[in-house]
Amino acid sequence: MKKHEIISFKADQQLVEALKGIPNRSEFIRNAVLRAMDNICPLCQGTGILTPSQQAHWDEFTAHHRVVKCNDCEETYLACDRDSVAGETV
Repeated sequence: MKKHEIISFKADQQLVEALKGIPNRSEFIRNAVLRAMDNICPLCQGTGILTPSQQAHWDEFTAHHRVVKCNDCEETYLACDRDSVAGETV
């Protein structure tokens, strides 16, 4: 059986208070971290910063792609200029 590793983090008082009523905090935090990792930017891996090489690739990609907002759900997404995209605003 694989051993578990303990990882700790600092939390402000507001977060500590919010977690007090949760019966299994460890399981809750594990699940929250795993869900968050499913939504990490594939380029910057959640740092919010691109390396110079990543920026060069991004610049090349955005030559034919743009960020648009869907008129139906109002979420933003990447669209290829070469494709016909309906229901969007720039």
